[in-house]
Amino acid sequence: MKHLFVTQYFYPEEFRGNEIAFDWAKRGDKVTVITAIPNYPTGKFHKGYGFFTKRSEFFQGVKIIRIPVIPRGSDNSLMLVLNYFSFAILGSIYAFYLAITQKFDSIFVQQLSPVTIALPAIIVKKIQKIPLYLWVLDLWPESITSTTKINNTKILNPINAIVRFIYRNSDRIFISSQGFESSIKTKGDFASKIEHFPNWAENEFSLSDRFNIPIIPKGFIVMFAGNLGEAQDFEKVMNAALLLKNDIDIKFVILGDGRKKKWIDEFCAQNDMSDTVFCLGRFPLASMPTFFEEADIMLVSLMDKEIFNLTLPAKIQAYMAAGKPIVGMMNGDGAKVIRQAKCGFCVDAADYTGLAKLIKEISLLNPIELSVLGLNGKKFAQDNFDRTTLLDNLYSKISKLNL
Repeated sequence: MKHLFVTQYFYPEEFRGNEIAFDWAKRGDKVTVITAIPNYPTGKFHKGYGFFTKRSEFFQGVKIIRIPVIPRGSDNSLMLVLNYFSFAILGSIYAFYLAITQKFDSIFVQQLSPVTIALPAIIVKKIQKIPLYLWVLDLWPESITSTTKINNTKILNPINAIVRFIYRNSDRIFISSQGFESSIKTKGDFASKIEHFPNWAENEFSLSDRFNIPIIPKGFIVMFAGNLGEAQDFEKVMNAALLLKNDIDIKFVILGDGRKKKWIDEFCAQNDMSDTVFCLGRFPLASMPTFFEEADIMLVSLMDKEIFNLTLPAKIQAYMAAGKPIVGMMNGDGAKVIRQAKCGFCVDAADYTGLAKLIKEISLLNPIELSVLGLNGKKFAQDNFDRTTLLDNLYSKISKLNL
């Protein structure tokens, strides 16, 4: 089969969709990816990439075509909007050219933010009359209303119209979280198109190869790994850490980068928390098992917003696969899965006082009790989020639908 894979984010940016494209290439299919010049999460083009360099390349059997975009910038809303629009517009122009010069059997869209990622794919679908599969990892316009103060119907109504247009033109709508189904159904009669296809735990989290990492402080380690953005509600997380500041045994280790990193650094400096919070920055995905081995418990948090209550954060699968217990400050699907797997504990979203109290209680548990929680999560991940099983099922579905 010949697949067109459309996403604004692809290798060397680390997203699950990379593995889908590489998996199909390993099976002998031809995969062409339309994506942007990599600039996530730093907001700057990755080293070696630019408007005139590495715009087209082959990697692991996949042909990657990079659309010129305006970099998203760092904590700049205008630049982010321009970044979104530049990919949608220039990507659509290139998609038209591709649709009249090459033939494909199917189109797969990894739909993160923005939802307009799918527009270039629809152009190819209309011209070639082939099936389009949409993998929804972020809901719109809920994503906008939850992370900004935008509630103007003059802005949201056109976005809703675009979302409905994309769903209508999708032959299958794969959802990464069961909670997304209710939102998608409110946009139209799409129930028959919806199928659950969750994120999986990367194989790296079950590896034992050691990496050289910064020295982790001594004590009870509460570790967070991932994007440091508005959605993760770090203002509340840091307030919980502040309440635990005088408990010399509890240390917060934060791995990752994002829009809130500067704020976290400033908050810790203002509150003299250099011996409580260690914000170490971003590291390769393959180094995470080494970091995770140093943790006593892994932290996941989300704001109390509708979209986040419907979302199962991918880091939960990663934490489970690593066999680490989890402490959460969140509502909805994420908290539900943690409790269902019996792999940790949760307090309500934004309840930083409860989070601080819970972390203190967990730090007093017997190490064997923590180990049991971690093993419960690992077993749950193997049964429900196994990478090989999920990718086999996805490929089987798409192959059958294309017959």
